Amino acid sequence: MVEYSAGRVQGPLAPFAAGFVVELVGRGYRPRSVSGQLELMAHLSRWLAEQGLEPGGLTQEIAERFLAVRRERVVSLRSWRALGPLVVYLRGLGVVPEPVVLIDTPVARLLADYRDYLLRERGLTAGSAAHWERVARLFLAERSEPLEDALWQLTTGEVTGFVVARCAPGRCSGSAAKILTGGLRSLLRYLHVAGFTPIALAQAVPRAAGWRLSALPRALETEQVARLLESCDRATAIGRRDLAILSLLARLGLRCCEVSGLCLDDIDWRGGEVTIRGKGSTTERLPLPHDVGEALVDYLREGRPASAGFREVFVTAKAPRRPLSPTGVTHVVGCACKRVRMEPVGAHRLRHTLASDLLRAGTPLAQIAPILRHASVTTTAVYAKVDRDALRSLARPWPLAGGAA
Repeated sequence: MVEYSAGRVQGPLAPFAAGFVVELVGRGYRPRSVSGQLELMAHLSRWLAEQGLEPGGLTQEIAERFLAVRRERVVSLRSWRALGPLVVYLRGLGVVPEPVVLIDTPVARLLADYRDYLLRERGLTAGSAAHWERVARLFLAERSEPLEDALWQLTTGEVTGFVVARCAPGRCSGSAAKILTGGLRSLLRYLHVAGFTPIALAQAVPRAAGWRLSALPRALETEQVARLLESCDRATAIGRRDLAILSLLARLGLRCCEVSGLCLDDIDWRGGEVTIRGKGSTTERLPLPHDVGEALVDYLREGRPASAGFREVFVTAKAPRRPLSPTGVTHVVGCACKRVRMEPVGAHRLRHTLASDLLRAGTPLAQIAPILRHASVTTTAVYAKVDRDALRSLARPWPLAGGAA
């Protein structure tokens, strides 16, 4: 085991050095990174002593002053990102005060209330709430002061004018326009419910051009999926993790957020089931296929760090160890595509592949819908387009040239 000299940290931060080493090692930092963090901690402790400051005085302003001094003397570990692990550790101990975030503007206060409404009342995920909040910030930033009066006098012309200006040709794509209009409707519904507008204006938002379920799902070939799975090096922790992730995507058709949100308590090993927390705060139980279960067991026993202090199954490969994000899940798929020299695809393509394979195997749409956890079978009906054999039987024969009409 590597020995670290925490004793070289002198000054007001010295009592916390040994615990900081344990924290860094537990979060997966390599020995070289731990030594670098200790050197940074020692420098900060000496500087605080020179300034006559205690750890509790390490505010953001004081930290900026220290970093400015460090940038003049050293060439590494001199940014807020480098100082982050130490500050987070000291804040966790209650030694360093939490940063004070002042919500001192009407827009900021309204956005905070709106975010709380989306998360608590609507049951949206943090990612969806962030999308809607960005749209709300754009719209509210264009309102005049005082904000309450501007919202009370809000007109349909202002609503449509905002959409037309933001969705002008060449300014945003069709999908971006749908996100904008959907977010604006959500905000206007909230403003009316919360009493900021006297009338409901959500219906005044123009609809972005686009037809539901008009796109053709693009599936991978069975051989391509097999290559992605086989590309994972099971001799490494990362390979075991990636195989488990790809197996969940390909065999159960999970979404990125469902894979990243999977927790240890969601797996019922005895019952052979897994609990999936999906869109709209829904909870579904799915059977756990044998091969997926084996991949998960292999990762949990040989790949997942035992020191991970959270219940999420999948962990980042590099320190600081933290739960894998939905973006991280997408990155896993992209890396697998590079390994097999295949055109990069998104994680959702594996979900399309599962649905298409089930349909080709003769599974009715009514049975595919619960597997994909669609709220309505009409959403699943888009996969009927890829069943060419079934569509061929419905097509009318084209008359030959010169034949009877």
